[in-house]
Amino acid sequence: MWDVNAVSAAVLKALKAYRLSEADAKDICQEAWLELLRVPGALRDEAKLGAWLTTTARRRALRMITRDRRETSRPLPGTETTPEAEVVRAERDRALWAAVDRLPDSHRRLVRLLAHRPELSYAQIAGELGISPASVGRLRRRCLDRLRRALEKGGWA
Repeated sequence: MWDVNAVSAAVLKALKAYRLSEADAKDICQEAWLELLRVPGALRDEAKLGAWLTTTARRRALRMITRDRRETSRPLPGTETTPEAEVVRAERDRALWAAVDRLPDSHRRLVRLLAHRPELSYAQIAGELGISPASVGRLRRRCLDRLRRALEKGGWA
């Protein structure tokens, strides 16, 4: 049988590379064990339990890090709360969404998904748009480049 504590310690050691808090690392380790219980046929070779749990935990850690990066808000330049700054921000936002409205339909839908549903993965975005997940990155780049050019043409740097 398995030494649960030893296997868990090995998984936690592998998660140190991701610079997670101790609590997050322990949560991810526990979620990996739960995944093993939820998917009965996931582990085909019992001798590879540690490797399976470590791989599962690493994938969860990467998802957590990616999600946290998306959720971290970065202050925009010029976010002062003066009345003048509010007017400029409102004008900038109007210009941005007006430029978005002039984009082709697929680009417009993508920008709205990125802006209003940032938690979606590329696979989920692809499903919403009816395209291949491999196409999302290229479509995103083309869309943002086109949007940037439209804003620059309108005098917004």
